[in-house]
Amino acid sequence: MSEQWKITVEEERLREANDRVSHWKRWGPYVSERAWGTVREDYSKDGSAWEYLPFEHAHLRAYRWNEDGMAGICDRHQRICFALSMWNGKDPILKERMYGVTGNQGNHGEDCKEYYFYLDSTPTHSYMKYLYKYPQSEFPYKWLLDENKRRTKQDDEFELIDTGIFNEDRYFDVFVEYAKCKAEDILIKINVHNRGPEAAELHLLPTVWFRNIWSWDKSQPKPRLNRAAGPVDRSLIQLNNEYYGERYFYAEGTPELLFTENETNVQAVFGTPNSQPYVKDAFHRYVIHGEKDAVNPLCSGTKAAAYYKLNIPAGESREVRMRLTNNRWPSQRDPFGEEFEKTFSVRMREANEFFHKIIPEKLSDDAKNVMRQSIAGMLWSKQYYHYELRRWLVGDPDQPPPPHERLEGRNHEWMHLYNADVISMPDKWEYPWYAAWDLAFHCITLALVDPDFAKDQLILMLREWYMHPNGQIPAYEWAFGDVNPPVHAWAAWRVYKIDARRRGTPDRAFLEKIFHKLMLNFTWWVNRKDALGNNIFEGGFLGLDNIGVFDRSAKLPSGGRIEQSDGTSWMAMFTLNLLSMALELAEQNPSYEDVASKFWEHFLYIAKAMSQRGDNGEHGLWDEEDGFFYDVLHSPETGHLPMRVRSMVGIIPLFAIDTIEPDTPEKLEGFKRRMDWFIENRPDLCANLAKMDVPGQGERRLMSIVDPEKLRSILKFMLDENEFLSPYGIRALSRFHKDHPYSLHLAGTTHTVEYEPGESRTGLFGGNSNWRGPIWMPMNFLIIEALQRMDYYLGDDFLVEHPTGSGEMNTLWEVAEDISMRLCNIFLRDQNGHRAVFGKVEKFQNDPHWRDYLQFYEYFHGDNGRGVGADHQTGWTGLVAKLLQQSGGNVKMRHGAEPESRTTTRKNTTATAAPKVAAKKSAKKS
Repeated sequence: MSEQWKITVEEERLREANDRVSHWKRWGPYVSERAWGTVREDYSKDGSAWEYLPFEHAHLRAYRWNEDGMAGICDRHQRICFALSMWNGKDPILKERMYGVTGNQGNHGEDCKEYYFYLDSTPTHSYMKYLYKYPQSEFPYKWLLDENKRRTKQDDEFELIDTGIFNEDRYFDVFVEYAKCKAEDILIKINVHNRGPEAAELHLLPTVWFRNIWSWDKSQPKPRLNRAAGPVDRSLIQLNNEYYGERYFYAEGTPELLFTENETNVQAVFGTPNSQPYVKDAFHRYVIHGEKDAVNPLCSGTKAAAYYKLNIPAGESREVRMRLTNNRWPSQRDPFGEEFEKTFSVRMREANEFFHKIIPEKLSDDAKNVMRQSIAGMLWSKQYYHYELRRWLVGDPDQPPPPHERLEGRNHEWMHLYNADVISMPDKWEYPWYAAWDLAFHCITLALVDPDFAKDQLILMLREWYMHPNGQIPAYEWAFGDVNPPVHAWAAWRVYKIDARRRGTPDRAFLEKIFHKLMLNFTWWVNRKDALGNNIFEGGFLGLDNIGVFDRSAKLPSGGRIEQSDGTSWMAMFTLNLLSMALELAEQNPSYEDVASKFWEHFLYIAKAMSQRGDNGEHGLWDEEDGFFYDVLHSPETGHLPMRVRSMVGIIPLFAIDTIEPDTPEKLEGFKRRMDWFIENRPDLCANLAKMDVPGQGERRLMSIVDPEKLRSILKFMLDENEFLSPYGIRALSRFHKDHPYSLHLAGTTHTVEYEPGESRTGLFGGNSNWRGPIWMPMNFLIIEALQRMDYYLGDDFLVEHPTGSGEMNTLWEVAEDISMRLCNIFLRDQNGHRAVFGKVEKFQNDPHWRDYLQFYEYFHGDNGRGVGADHQTGWTGLVAKLLQQSGGNVKMRHGAEPESRTTTRKNTTATAAPKVAAKKSAKKS
């Protein structure tokens, strides 16, 4: 058996977990980086989530719904948690969670002001590694807050590294590693490196605690942590919990064991006496202020820590080891014996074997590191997410009722929603809540390593306790009713194909199950977002925040409506995705042929509406004069007005594309009859459908809103380096608008859109993201797929000038390769050893203790590729792993090869190694 097909130990663990033979996924990195400032913890009457439970209260108040912590792990129900706490001897509080400014404090919205890195993880979390960089000087909480509040939206954000606190390398590198000896036996190592020029002391408090569920419901039994007798020179804490029974936490050596309760310090927060002496912030008061009576002398509680004082010489390190297990070791045996280190060595070797099958061998070492860390970030970004809407609105039985205004406030229409699951998060600090359309993209990368988890995540959003009874998919906790692009079907189809390639057989049961749920969502879209029933869709901001002339989710200042190019295109794509699923299912169940015909017809009507709507000659969304798609404003003041902003809105129509293999209609006679009838009898509809009646390469048929002529026109703009084409991908807004802003005078106000390649300079949608110029990985990923599919139909004879004005002619496949390489170049070292993602930060670019640790940002500067926005958005930015995996670093794939999204069986391709990916590839045709 070849190495590629040999089952690795980690793959066997995945099988055992999915078959529930052994619970390898029960424990994982499911603790959030931030629970304070979330909607779930907000019980205010006006929905001021950032202010109701701010960072300053986080160490004092017990959380109602979710816990947070540094490098934390917990069980999948978050009954038991473990995370780090530490103190450098100077800070006013223990460092036990990440600090950042809130949406109302930051000049560009909320932003984490810490440096931590997800370095490695297997999908079962049998091995994990994490790094936190802790300054040895007092953490500048006030300086960061004051300076960010002082700055305007015209200024850059003020970051921790800007304070100079890492000068002279006066900081600790705190590495945390986990290895599972067995599914319920977790080994923990903490290595602390003093990078500074002098000896320094670190107070280290590895902490284990129970999530507080008893304060909100008195019927819940209260668990206990107690000191117990362990082996010689080993400290032991015994955990007693009704759900899991007994667990044991071993700490190497004889650290002092501290105990308290995971209960709110009511005296400190509200000024009323505590009902008991031991509360959540006890360890802060004990370690920092020397309050000996803050901790329980009886060594019992619901929160406990092993307290180590480490004095570390300059340039040296110290290691602390722990074990969280369901086994109590006999006094004569050492839980940190030879087996401990051997387990770490074995798990690391097994992780390498697993990723050897995932990561192309011909990638450069640098590219392999980027790909592995991006996958690690995806796996570390799983989080236990708990939110019961009815209980949150009405209140807990053993607590005072919340303000009655909440019953008509945020999310009150979603009373059915009951979430208590491990979910892939966009960013566990900046966005510690699921976002449905982000999640769809997450699942593409997750399917590379754990397709069952990816499939479960997609289905989860469509379950009755998530999806609204009317068929809407919940958006995110700030507003579940917001409308995001309907990409769930695309992701399901894509994951289905990836899974089939990995396993060799397709999971039709998954496809059929999710297809029926997606039908409900499709019906909601048709009924709610096609205002006039004319197949032109609206939808609001559709995830693109500030891309429009004004807030597309709000009422227009002059009345009327916007017909949205992107909204209609997303629906066309949704229709084709469901058509593909129906055709696949029809191969074994002919009843799906009628459903496929329905989606085929629906796509025809949308395609016609995009180009020319109705029989009266009224134009659709395609602007013949410019050769581009635009949103169209209909208002009493303007009439029918195309808003000529060259943005991603006009490129998204490319995504609505698919091909039909020549043998598909022959196998499905009912579908073929209906399709042929439409082609013959409804030329008014099929004329707007690109080349359905003309066989392409391999006798395939093309279904696309964009025909080859429109494609050339759009690509003329998209591949122009003075418009959309950046050295690092496709911009969300054309650079043309830097010198030529678009302005619209409406209802006495002038609305302007101009090119902003970095942070947003407006407060639209909070101002913490920007679609007016930067590069967004998910949109670029879909562009690449669309070009590959179009090439699959058109073949090598269809050439376009790339870049526009260069005189070089490329196939669409070569264009897709080049865009992919530009995106990879954001993270890969250039010829000078620098990474675009790090911008001008010298420490990250050149320091050997920083330069190979990656942050996967939310989006990227449109001109220089610098990372912008949330800095741990390994969710959809983790798509870079998929790009690297399918390219081998520098693709040399056969032109006309079937796009991976179309295939279900393994296909050999050729990949050529390269020390770096070129920013521009010349492939001039004679």
